[in-house]
Amino acid sequence: MVSLKISSFTILALCAFAGNSILCRLVLGEHLLDAAGFTVIRLLSGILVLLLIVKIFSGKQQVEAVSKGSWLASFWLFLYAVTFSFGYLSLDTGTGALVLFGAVQITMIMLSVFSGKKLHYSEWLGVGIAFSGFIYLMIPSVTLPSFSGFILMVVAGISWAFYTIKGKTSKSPLNDTAYNFLRTLPFIFVLILFTHRELYLSVQGIQLAIISGALTSGIGYAIWYIALKGLSVTQAAVLQLLVPILAAIGGVLFINELLSWRLIMSSTMVLGGILIVVLGKGFIESKYPK
Repeated sequence: MVSLKISSFTILALCAFAGNSILCRLVLGEHLLDAAGFTVIRLLSGILVLLLIVKIFSGKQQVEAVSKGSWLASFWLFLYAVTFSFGYLSLDTGTGALVLFGAVQITMIMLSVFSGKKLHYSEWLGVGIAFSGFIYLMIPSVTLPSFSGFILMVVAGISWAFYTIKGKTSKSPLNDTAYNFLRTLPFIFVLILFTHRELYLSVQGIQLAIISGALTSGIGYAIWYIALKGLSVTQAAVLQLLVPILAAIGGVLFINELLSWRLIMSSTMVLGGILIVVLGKGFIESKYPK
């Protein structure tokens, strides 16, 4: 059973992911920044805000100073961020979301299975229902993807899956996230070196990228690392299918998009599948103990 604390942090993190997707689509879709510029500002903003928060809390929580992330996690973080941005240059919203979150879920579940953890049949059922609901929501806006966009978004999904798996072992989520972001600086420098001639900036684009980096990426990822302490790999994989649902609901609430029956049905399927994954095994074993 997932505790109230873990549930709360999970919901906050998933809302941050949805907000991050909306911001990225808005910036790139309106051509407010180029993909590299968005990635650079996003990561730099995350670095500054997270290090400031760590500095504020370092005196109160000395234990946090023990853990400082890893270069491997930083690599996965950067690879996700850069391929995500460039992938959306040639993919529409629905196709990009389908490829990204499909790759995340498949990668995490396969890694869990390969590590020796067998999924309960109720978990397989929940995964199937949730993924079907996710596809049902995305299908109307899906088009045949470009090969380069497809590959980039698959890499983004795999990278985020590995970054999430790495977070399962985090003892200091805030510190680990801050130093993971900090270690992306050499990668950021290389990205600037190869893309500075295509740099395009606007005031609005910079503002949105800063919000994306500081709030929905930096703080959101730290909250996600906290949530991962109480989630299994399968639960973490399936729960992330909520992100497109939350993004669609956000469109209804904040952009005056219509509330469709497709959104209602897909949300019900995803939430039902997640409920089965989170509660199904424990419920069955309590009713029918071996």
